[in-house]
Amino acid sequence: MEIRSERGDSDRKGASITRFRRPLAIVVAIVVAISVAGLLPRWWCGRDAEEWFRGDPERVHGLAEELVAFEVDDDRRRATGSGGVIDGMWGLLAHQMTALGLAQVCLAHPEWRERYAPVVTSAATKSLLPEMRTAFTDAWHGEDGSAHLESPHGHAYLSYPALALGMARLVDPAFPADLAMRHDALIASYERRLLASPTGLLDTFPGEAYPTDVAAVAAAIAVHGRATGVDHSAVLAHWARQVRRIQIDRDTKLVLQRMGGDGQAHDAPRASGTGLAAYFAGFADRALAEELADGLFRQERSVLGFSAIHEYGEGYAGAGDMDSGPLILGISMSATGFALAPARSFGHQDVFTRLYRTADLVGLPLRSGTRLRFATGGVIGNALLLAFLTSGPELAG
Repeated sequence: MEIRSERGDSDRKGASITRFRRPLAIVVAIVVAISVAGLLPRWWCGRDAEEWFRGDPERVHGLAEELVAFEVDDDRRRATGSGGVIDGMWGLLAHQMTALGLAQVCLAHPEWRERYAPVVTSAATKSLLPEMRTAFTDAWHGEDGSAHLESPHGHAYLSYPALALGMARLVDPAFPADLAMRHDALIASYERRLLASPTGLLDTFPGEAYPTDVAAVAAAIAVHGRATGVDHSAVLAHWARQVRRIQIDRDTKLVLQRMGGDGQAHDAPRASGTGLAAYFAGFADRALAEELADGLFRQERSVLGFSAIHEYGEGYAGAGDMDSGPLILGISMSATGFALAPARSFGHQDVFTRLYRTADLVGLPLRSGTRLRFATGGVIGNALLLAFLTSGPELAG
């Protein structure tokens, strides 16, 4: 009887231990599952972030070749009279950003200049085609800014091809002389208009000025100076003063998205405009670009190692539009992509990595032979990412 009692006690203890171990095993399994769920996507989507941050040639070359293929296809279609791959405002952006990205690649990798510099010039030239700016010409009642350089109107949208032409001129020894003359005239027109503007603003549409577009004007002027040796310091200093004086919201540190030429706000301070302005300002005034970047990074929101940029500054709210893209809980994917450029340019590797994980998750990078593309972004997304992922301190004025 005593032996049975000891055996019974032993069995009861074993059963108790087993019952204890079962919930413990479940808890451990849940913790492991949560850890894997949290860490695996973070690792997977960030696996290339460090390589992009340091300008790994394999990744840069892959995305560059994807944009070269786009320009070659566009040339082929135009040669057959079927029209380009993409025209209008989005075509302007696609060709301009392709030119900027490939030019930045040439600056970082001079050994590839012979391959990419002619494509930079071709893309920049196409960004100046009349069919790329139809929406702007229509808005100005038929006045084409490139044909009316003495006009008092701002026509700030031409800053995009002007900057692309400047970068092409900087990297392409075979840049055509007639195109250089046209570029000189456009820059001289912008310099005259900007110096005459007490607010440092130029209209893109009648009565509507976008500080981001004027930052592109300043970038175009600065790069022209680098390419030609012309001193543009006076106009660039005037522009930077006015940005700090009236174009940056004092509380949020973001630029106002839209303004009147008189300096009155037409929209809230927003991250999408600030992010792109920070990229453009990097060509003209590095200190100002860093100020804009600091304001932009205040909008960073992070979850499980992934980051995105909130569009509206504190105290403001609104809907998404073509600048920000659709907003999800206030998050702008456009601003998130734009933020990659200043994060890399100013050495914020942690911020860059978090942002890149989100870009990787949403963009779905795919390899095909030697080419790399982000599947969900299309031509415009790939052109933008090439420009932002290769932005660096060597671009500063």
